[in-house]
Amino acid sequence: MSRLALLAFVLAALCLIAAVVSVLAGFWLGLVSVLLAGIASNIGWVQWRRDRVQQP
Repeated sequence: MSRLALLAFVLAALCLIAAVVSVLAGFWLGLVSVLLAGIASNIGWVQWRRDRVQQP
């Protein structure tokens, strides 16, 4: 797994945690973090698949 894919998955997990903490604290604006988590997750999957295809 490439470093970029790993960092993207870590970022997605941190965004989801931030969204949960924000909503529990009463800030509904934290749901924007869910969108960022989705983008980071997609970047992670693309990089992971790209690395997997390139390896013999």
